[in-house]
Amino acid sequence: MTIRPIISLPDPRLRQKSEPVARVDDGVRQLMDDMLETMYDAPGVGLAAIQVGVPKRVVVIDTAKDGDEKHPLFLANPEIVWSSEEKRVYQEGCLSIPDFTEDVERPERVRARFLDRNGEPREIEADGLLATALQHEIDHLNGVLFIDYISRLKRERIIKKFIKQAKRDGDERETRQRQTGS
Repeated sequence: MTIRPIISLPDPRLRQKSEPVARVDDGVRQLMDDMLETMYDAPGVGLAAIQVGVPKRVVVIDTAKDGDEKHPLFLANPEIVWSSEEKRVYQEGCLSIPDFTEDVERPERVRARFLDRNGEPREIEADGLLATALQHEIDHLNGVLFIDYISRLKRERIIKKFIKQAKRDGDERETRQRQTGS
């Protein structure tokens, strides 16, 4: 397994709609394994393939707490097929928007359909953190970020912050390259 770099705002790929997986083969399983290792290393509870720069409809999730037995979910082509009327507010964060959390209201319970790591069709009903994680990660596959659920003012402020940081990082990299002559 390989830990892959996680892309972050303002990378435009985060707004890209991911393509369905034709079939779950060894290449997709390797991607899932790499994503799981990357997510555990970050650490996080969910990761969509687009967050490691791969525009495929693949998600990994594990809501186990530190020290608990791990229960990873591997989902190819996941889709929400039902959601409850009841809503729940959960403080969300994102590995692609580091060090920022915000309260987001979403359906409390959902049912999702997907292909597992063997390509078998599955369905899962979830509530609590797992329901939130499923919705959050499936949003990524559609180019939607959790900051799209907050006020426009807060969203614009966070995007500006990440644009400034990316520019600073780029300027520092350019300076180092000039200094080393590479």
